[in-house]
Amino acid sequence: MNHYEFPQGFAWGVATASYQIEGAVHEDGRKDSVWDAFSRRGGTRTGESGAIACDHYHRYESDVALMASLGVRHYRMSIAWPRVIPDGRGAVNEKGLAFYERLVDCLLKNGITPYVTLFHWDHPQALEERYGGWRSREIVGDYADYVTTVVKRLGDRVTDWFTHNEVMCFTTSSYGPDYPREGCHAPGVKATMKEVNTIVHHAMLAHGKGVQAIRAATPKPCRVALVDNSGAPIPITETAADIEAAKKAFQVFGLNGQVLWPAIHGAFSPLWLKRAEAKGEVPDVKPGDLELIKQPLDRLGFNVYSGGYVRAADNAEGFEAIPHVETQPRMNIPWLQIMPEAIYWVPRLAKDSLGFAGETLITENGAAALDHLTPRREVLDTDRVMFLKQYFRQLHRLVADGYPMKGYFLWSFMDNFEWSWGYAKRFGIVFTNYETQERIPKQSAKWYAEVIKHNRVV
Repeated sequence: MNHYEFPQGFAWGVATASYQIEGAVHEDGRKDSVWDAFSRRGGTRTGESGAIACDHYHRYESDVALMASLGVRHYRMSIAWPRVIPDGRGAVNEKGLAFYERLVDCLLKNGITPYVTLFHWDHPQALEERYGGWRSREIVGDYADYVTTVVKRLGDRVTDWFTHNEVMCFTTSSYGPDYPREGCHAPGVKATMKEVNTIVHHAMLAHGKGVQAIRAATPKPCRVALVDNSGAPIPITETAADIEAAKKAFQVFGLNGQVLWPAIHGAFSPLWLKRAEAKGEVPDVKPGDLELIKQPLDRLGFNVYSGGYVRAADNAEGFEAIPHVETQPRMNIPWLQIMPEAIYWVPRLAKDSLGFAGETLITENGAAALDHLTPRREVLDTDRVMFLKQYFRQLHRLVADGYPMKGYFLWSFMDNFEWSWGYAKRFGIVFTNYETQERIPKQSAKWYAEVIKHNRVV
């Protein structure tokens, strides 16, 4: 009965993001984020927006109580920049800050530790209009000022901070040579790949400046991390040759070479830089930039959903990626191929390839499923339970192998606004009825409550 048991103190949690759940987009002084503007002009596949979402802004107390009833003791949330500083710079919105104070206090009252993401894709539309948002280096200083404001106010109660969530998703998925197009992320702006790589660089400069701001503003000791949806190369066979291929591929999968390498080493990964130089796509870097990006981190957070197989190859790079086939099993969203080994290999390669020696967290993992209410008003999401069981067993393998994995945050606590997919995709373990705002724990929520209670895969 003790198979797949996790160490004492392993943090089991859930995660959400501000724009996806809060609603109340024009209440108490909040102004538009880029996602408000993007959604209004028809940027999402469904024509929907986060204007109401889960109405968490008004229902946070009952949401936190439901979380606590499931045994959740760790919650990863995000702060909406346009709720705190509506114009992106200048005047602070006290009512916006007060909401997050109430939310944090409510979490602590219910025995739940808040883990706060400072940026989860929703920068103020005012900054997009003023200087192009992440296209401009100007955003670095504005972001740092915003971070300072939040940490000064909440830092007496919050001790776990994340700078950015998934740099890829608000840079390369938001600006690119084939944008604007249906289904891209806000703001959906056309840019060359060299410009996109410079946008990524600006995001990483803001990360570095943000780390400095957190450490300068916090009134008590805290932990600081970056959250990345790292590219996940999985060796097709666990032979020495294919494992070595995965270590090499980790340099260039996703944005690893542009995000993780500068954050940890203060330099682009050699292989990524070689590829970018060959294409004339090296970003505009000024003296001192990479030193600023490389700030001491207590942890890395990894958002892991899927991955791709690689194998050793007789070529200059020593590896090749194996494309997904049509029949690759997937969940109810096109990009989510079911590859449980990804949750093992990403943190392992962070140490073995990147050389990061600190603690790690799985800050997001979960699955979109085709959820329906039964006549008995249940959601029997056995597919999601199956998905989670397989990933948890691989996570246990990572811990058993001695890698410093300290916690897991399930995405998501409840169904919510799924970005360009609107409300068409459900990732929650709690069912949200968007017409009535009723919350109904799914079978997966009941299963996860047992995992938390027994600290093992059940």
